[in-house]
Amino acid sequence: MSQERRYSFEFFPTKTEAGHEKLMGVARQLAGYNPDFFSCTYGAGGSTRDRTLNTVLQLESEVKVAAAPHLSCVGDTKADLRALIGEYQAAGIKRIVALRGDLPSGMGMASGELRYASDLVEFIRQESGDHFHLEVAAYPEMHPQAQNFEADLANFVHKVKAGADSAITQYFFNADSYFYFVERVQKMGVDIPVVPGIMPITNYSKLARFSDACGAELPRWIRKQLEAYGDDTASIQAFGEDVITRMCEQLLQGGAPGLHFYTLNQAEPSLAIWNNLKLPR
Repeated sequence: MSQERRYSFEFFPTKTEAGHEKLMGVARQLAGYNPDFFSCTYGAGGSTRDRTLNTVLQLESEVKVAAAPHLSCVGDTKADLRALIGEYQAAGIKRIVALRGDLPSGMGMASGELRYASDLVEFIRQESGDHFHLEVAAYPEMHPQAQNFEADLANFVHKVKAGADSAITQYFFNADSYFYFVERVQKMGVDIPVVPGIMPITNYSKLARFSDACGAELPRWIRKQLEAYGDDTASIQAFGEDVITRMCEQLLQGGAPGLHFYTLNQAEPSLAIWNNLKLPR
């Protein structure tokens, strides 16, 4: 993990034209900070397939920043995936974030010809060789559906050996969980960069709900302080900015190979942290 650090921002495709125009404005603002790439999420069961594709192509062609589409295999056939991978390859896209993907609401079990992210990584490699830089997900605090932590570590190693080039973590608020995860997988033979995913804190109720759903631990001291602020948005944002900046400093000082910001299609929360860190871009 000694290679040059990298910095990236993540968006989600919007449902409305107004939302899309806002997203592109945010992307143009962030492009001024010379990130290595933008990523764009892919809805449960491929529900945002066309919007993800169009957003990624527009980010590359108009904003002039490399874009990485998320691609999941739940609910998709190999033929669907092959066609989409071919479109990205023909368009000159060079990076894909390969995921199992979330189950659509009401689906009790995974469907599709590929069941796991490791299957998708193998499939992309079979279809396109080394054309794509493949990112996979990492879960320092364990995937919420994993049997246990040891099984989750083994699953991650399997994804890497299937052909991943680097990984982006689920967000977390405890740097020690990241360092412990990286130490463990390195001992298991993983030598790819594992980039911390960073979630700015701007809204307590949404953050608590999202964290509970995705298995990200919101430490009690952070939860209690945010609760104490009530509807005081300015105090929540100031506190959140300070907490996340301090954690990012700890991560970078400890050797993290970069940072990946979950923007939620907003520029200012991520840029406040970026500027506090005085990142050399």
